[in-house]
Amino acid sequence: MKVSLVTGGAGFIGAHVVRDLLALKHQVVVLDDLSGGFEENLPAEAIFVKGSILDHELIDSLFEKYKFNYVYHLAAYAAEGLSHFIKRFNYNNNLIGSVNLINASVKNKVECFVFTSSIATYGALPPPMKEEMTPCPEDPYGIAKYAVEMDLKVTHEMFGLNYVIFRPHNVYGEYQNLGDKYRNVVGIFMNQLMQDKPLTIFGDGTQTRAFSYIGDVAPHIANSVNVKEAYNQTFNIGADKDYSVNELAQAVMEAIGLKGMIRHVEARNEVLHAYADHSKAHRVFGGDLKYDLKSGLEKMATWAKNTGIKKSARFKDIEIQEKLPPIWLE
Repeated sequence: MKVSLVTGGAGFIGAHVVRDLLALKHQVVVLDDLSGGFEENLPAEAIFVKGSILDHELIDSLFEKYKFNYVYHLAAYAAEGLSHFIKRFNYNNNLIGSVNLINASVKNKVECFVFTSSIATYGALPPPMKEEMTPCPEDPYGIAKYAVEMDLKVTHEMFGLNYVIFRPHNVYGEYQNLGDKYRNVVGIFMNQLMQDKPLTIFGDGTQTRAFSYIGDVAPHIANSVNVKEAYNQTFNIGADKDYSVNELAQAVMEAIGLKGMIRHVEARNEVLHAYADHSKAHRVFGGDLKYDLKSGLEKMATWAKNTGIKKSARFKDIEIQEKLPPIWLE
């Protein structure tokens, strides 16, 4: 039996990857500090360890105890817009924590390190974004993700650690943290609708994204270690069709069966149009997308209504207040 470590496994994407790995007959150890995830997201078959990827001594002890074959590194605070205002937190959690895992993987001869990066690495490059483009991130979150990508490449060249890098984008679905008001717009919209609050849209809502249902993303991440052609490669993964945020708001209302008002607030500093080309992933991993926006939103809406309203809390450790969107102070 192969043994896999999943960091951030109690979070949104991680909880799905854990289930897919269990279906592939892996023994799964989850390391999560529960800062954005929930222990109830985890199936009983997974071994749960509460802890931080910043605790390199804990990481070393886990590698020594379980002799991991594979590492799936999904732990991150993926609030792209907020990352401008939490630089220290962002780089500690998304870069330094990753280095702790890479170090341990080298020392313990891990067979493959699977890393979830982000479309944020491309910044404002013209869509559709392709893997052969030279990344040009425009926010600290994207910078941290790209730095880890580069470190994995030089680590492979120096020490032979195999890796697979995924750049997912705008993923939504069950187990998303509905109470996080800084990231995951689909979850934010659903939580607002269930509270009879207006849906908040930054700017005029014409910015476009391709919204990706988790069922079209997590299985490929989990199975990637079995696809040797994927080793030491980078892949965009997600939905192909882009929608405006205004269109998304209407689609979410239809899926959840609630009509809401729209509240446009001051535009924030963000890339206006971001969606990717996935021809490389389709070629290597095969399979067509199973979910369009309508069917994916309907599945998430059913789960969200059963889960219920989640209270949103302010992020406690804002480091820079200047130019912080006023809505994030509410």
